[in-house]
Amino acid sequence: MKSQTARWTMALGLGMVGVSVAHAAVPTAEQALQLQPIQPNVEYQQPKADEMAQCKVVAEKVGDAAGWVVTGPNGERLRVFLDTNDDKKVDFWSYYKDGVEVYRDVDTDYNGKADQYRWLGMAGTRWGVDVDEDGKVDGWKMISAEEVSSELVEAVKTGDVDRFVSLIPTDVELKELGLTGQRAKEIAEKVAKSEQAFVAWARSQTAIDKNTKWVHFGATRPGVVPAGSEGVTKDLVVYENAIAMLETGGEHNQIELGTLVRVGDTWRLIGVPNSGAGAADVASSGQGSFFSVSYNAGPAAGSGGMAVGAEIQELLNEMEKVDQQVANATTSQQREQLALERIEIIKKVVQAAKDDEMQTNWLKQLADALSGGIQTGELTQGLDQLQSLADQVEQRSPKTDLAAYVRFREMTAGYTMQFQDPKADYGKIQEAWLEKLEGFIDTYPKSPDAAEAMMQLAIAHEFAGEEDKAKKWYARIRSDFSGSTLGDKANGAIRRLDAVGQPFAIRGKTLDGKQLDSSALKGRVVLVQYWATWCEPCKDDMKVIRELQAKYGARGFQPIGVSLDSGEAELRQFLTANRLPWPQLYEEGGLDSRYAVEMGVLTLPTMVLVGKDGKVISRGLHISQLDDELSNLIK
Repeated sequence: MKSQTARWTMALGLGMVGVSVAHAAVPTAEQALQLQPIQPNVEYQQPKADEMAQCKVVAEKVGDAAGWVVTGPNGERLRVFLDTNDDKKVDFWSYYKDGVEVYRDVDTDYNGKADQYRWLGMAGTRWGVDVDEDGKVDGWKMISAEEVSSELVEAVKTGDVDRFVSLIPTDVELKELGLTGQRAKEIAEKVAKSEQAFVAWARSQTAIDKNTKWVHFGATRPGVVPAGSEGVTKDLVVYENAIAMLETGGEHNQIELGTLVRVGDTWRLIGVPNSGAGAADVASSGQGSFFSVSYNAGPAAGSGGMAVGAEIQELLNEMEKVDQQVANATTSQQREQLALERIEIIKKVVQAAKDDEMQTNWLKQLADALSGGIQTGELTQGLDQLQSLADQVEQRSPKTDLAAYVRFREMTAGYTMQFQDPKADYGKIQEAWLEKLEGFIDTYPKSPDAAEAMMQLAIAHEFAGEEDKAKKWYARIRSDFSGSTLGDKANGAIRRLDAVGQPFAIRGKTLDGKQLDSSALKGRVVLVQYWATWCEPCKDDMKVIRELQAKYGARGFQPIGVSLDSGEAELRQFLTANRLPWPQLYEEGGLDSRYAVEMGVLTLPTMVLVGKDGKVISRGLHISQLDDELSNLIK
């Protein structure tokens, strides 16, 4: 990302000292239109392939700056690339939609790397600053409350803690608020704990996944805390209990954002979303940082008209206090006691819920809390409670998705507990587990959890070398849950198991911004390594691959890496410290990314060896076999 703007400069012929724009070779429209914004998800106009010939590039003066203007088939502006300081290098990259500028990258220190990013026109008001010029926003010069809420959702989707940190006040901004005394101390402490709290909340919340879309920001109106109020020396403009409305797979949901305060041209989050609203089925905890008021956004689409009563609100306040105590707990006994207290509060919320959908969501949270605590070892007791809950739900709502949800978590928790026994007979436990999974599928064949049960059966059979049985389950997932993530993964797994002797190609953009198509490597032996920075065996394999590339590279061996990391930051950090001399493909999503789904990659390491004819030789290669394979294939 850092070198992208430098490449753009060269591509436009403006990187040569002493060459003016007027005399530089004019780039083609196709070249100019290949350039992309540094920030993701920018909606800008891109002509179709058959319109490219009608696009034009001309050298122009725009204000006092010289540069290139790219126009579309109808003469509308598509791009503007400028040299604003007359140093013969582009430092301004602008993108248009329908003739209106919507985004620009700006190099304000003229070193060939963009350090500011602006959204304009109907794209919004965001103005981000990139201090270390690594392509990520470190802070905001301008951002609205609506845009803060959408940035928060993206931070959760991508697991980007730094993206969240850019939304909370800096130390300088906290001083600008003009708070004093206990009020200043409370807000400062809340902000200081935000990063750690965000990590915990992002892991536990269930409202946002990689397919979630931000829909809109909801609040009644901002309020003013007047100067002279306790601990306030100047007027503050504040949103309390605002929400972000979300959509995932056609289902609408919401999260409470908590407090937002305006600092100059930016809005800032004070803390993290309400931890008690993990499933986002409540609109407010009723506890703001400045006003003790409750805002109910009203029923979301598909919400069944859920609202929060005073009794539930009080319980959620209790839960928030428990969560704060959990963050400060120092012993396992303290954590277990607090976990049990939280579970008792959830039970009371379930009893108090008057709305069926709200009650269903809280029953799921109760099952998750019990099952999660048991599996992590946080709860040494609790399985009896979970089994009782599963029996009660089944009795009340037999054969429903809710009954399946609770029962599957009870089964999983019991299975995990058995493995925690040092004297356990693992073979018998596994055999009994597979029988339980099949029984679960027979009872709840169409529930979402049945797909997960089938996937576990398929993986178990594949690892046992029983590939025909594995393919039977993969095929059933593909047919019964077509269009779902697990359905797509199962389809990819069948493709992988049947890959030997079949043509294979992988295509995408490498981390350094180049397009890669392995089908162009015919005549070479290609190894595709699916890996991640958290996979230690993968990193050990890399050492062998490096040695074999040195041995066979000049004779036709080409490795390709496919990172299945969830976050790009960790990947880039690893590759900076461990330079790998072969291309690396990456797309967001980890084991749910396009690369993983296409080939049904469910575990790591996974390697695919492709022959000179472009067909798969091995799709389950172990690193110890690679040298022998290459010596036979490369003469």
